[in-house]
Amino acid sequence: MGELDYVVVLAGGLSPEREISFRSGEQVCGALSEAGVQAVLADCDASLVGRLRSDPPSAVFPVIHGAPGEDGSVREVLGLLGVPYVGSLPAACRMAFDKPAAKVLAAAAGLRTPASVTLPRETFHDLGAATVIDLVIGRMGMPLFVKPSRGGSALGASAARSAADLATAIVGCFGYGETALIERLVPGTEIAVGVIDLGDGPRALPAVEVVAPGGTYDYAARYTAGQTEFYAPARLEAGAAAEAARVAVAAHLALGLRDISRTDLIVDAAGDVHFLEVNVAPGMTSTSTLPLAMRAAGIDLGGCCSALLELAAARAS
Repeated sequence: MGELDYVVVLAGGLSPEREISFRSGEQVCGALSEAGVQAVLADCDASLVGRLRSDPPSAVFPVIHGAPGEDGSVREVLGLLGVPYVGSLPAACRMAFDKPAAKVLAAAAGLRTPASVTLPRETFHDLGAATVIDLVIGRMGMPLFVKPSRGGSALGASAARSAADLATAIVGCFGYGETALIERLVPGTEIAVGVIDLGDGPRALPAVEVVAPGGTYDYAARYTAGQTEFYAPARLEAGAAAEAARVAVAAHLALGLRDISRTDLIVDAAGDVHFLEVNVAPGMTSTSTLPLAMRAAGIDLGGCCSALLELAAARAS
């Protein structure tokens, strides 16, 4: 393990998830301080490179949500600076952040994932939105779920149960990205499974079941305390819980991820587990599923984050 002098928790950025990123960063900083680690919260802005150069930390813990933190770009810069950091390498981040690409890799690894089509805004514009929507419904049926091909916090994501719903969902999606991922909506229990690797291989944390108001786990449901019910561990049969853990670890490995990830899954009525997406910079707020899973596993957040930072520092030595 690498020795920790002081560490930087990197938050902020300019994505729509900036506020949530700071909430995650504050929670991680507080947990590290309680664990006896000197942690400084830093914004991902124009002063960052100079700050890291003038006073290099032992390691950086990125909790930037949205494009800068999840598409690998900030990690590329940390690599250029020679600053060790917790989490996946840039190439793996790029694949995980692109939801259609992640689904392809998950399917290639033998994981079940809902049927989908991926279409850019230009396709609807050039070929006619109504025509393309009819084709999608004709092939995929209903209900469907629409989300931006890149991004998080359920921004621009919504369900569709009719052609009119689908048109509205696609317009909403394009407010947050240029490409829409349209999936068959699988009814079932929505769960999130965190994966942690403290140097002895990735292992799944207990699944966290998400019961959102009206069945929609949107931005408000995710980050407004009391709006969503969470069950940690999830209320699953033992076989389904074991399979969810296997799928989350398999996705982590298939995408070449490192240290920490969170995989979102649906468990249908038959107990089959469906891969939806994976996140390389999971939320760490008081209403985020990863800290809830750690608590359910009896893992101290500060101790776990400290151990991950020590591993990162050791990689640089």
